[in-house]
Amino acid sequence: MFTVTRVADNRLDIEFGGKLDSEEMKAALDDLSSKAVGIDNGLMLYRIEDFALPTLSAIAVEFMRIPEMFKLIRQFERAAVMCDKQWIQTISELEGKLIPGLHIKAFDMNQVDQAELWLTSP
Repeated sequence: MFTVTRVADNRLDIEFGGKLDSEEMKAALDDLSSKAVGIDNGLMLYRIEDFALPTLSAIAVEFMRIPEMFKLIRQFERAAVMCDKQWIQTISELEGKLIPGLHIKAFDMNQVDQAELWLTSP
């Protein structure tokens, strides 16, 4: 499952769970790209539950679209990642250190208020 909801002019909420195959990955990236159109200085709130690594074919789809995804990610300045798996939180925050201009902070699933506050604070 991968759902993208545009909740404001500058914000996307993304829910992710389970294992994606190549068709689901393509649909997910298409949906993400279309809903991000026109966003500048954007915010993202990720909710990751029941994470499973995508299939190899899904990873191949993602790699083929890396240039497009790098362009898209530059539209965003903050991402709050909510997940109860510590290793995903750690990787998420590391990603934020590697992507210029994007700040990522991880939260437990029960920290919705803290995630929202951090995401929207100046």
